[in-house]
Amino acid sequence: MVDVSGKTETLREAIVRGSILMKPATFKKIMSGKIAKGDVLSVAKVAGIMAAKKTYEIIPMCHPLNLSHVEINFFPFEKESRIDIEAKVRIKARTGVEMEGLVAVATAGLTIYDMCKAIDRGIVLSNIHLVKKTGGKSGTFTVRSQKL
Repeated sequence: MVDVSGKTETLREAIVRGSILMKPATFKKIMSGKIAKGDVLSVAKVAGIMAAKKTYEIIPMCHPLNLSHVEINFFPFEKESRIDIEAKVRIKARTGVEMEGLVAVATAGLTIYDMCKAIDRGIVLSNIHLVKKTGGKSGTFTVRSQKL
């Protein structure tokens, strides 16, 4: 791991997004709560939050962090049979939380896949990317334009 002991503690936030695409029938079953394994988006939200908190356990060079906030939101688009996933992660620390956001979005998407794979093995999780990060020596980073 990189030694961050000389860095200043600042409020840091990362916003990460990704998309999951599926068959229209799968989308409808998720949105109507008719997936056999249960409430897909609620389970995926909890999985994403848990994953953010455990990122250091699966990404070898990440620091263990005491996150102050993790938020997972879903934005369904019926016309495209797509659900966009967004994670916001916040901490006051010496290192950023981009990896925690990325792992949260990926895990929420993988959870959706797991809960729906029996009816749709063609689900695609894609375009996971950092949208914005604030705090630290490098300041604010915002992606210019990213179509999901």
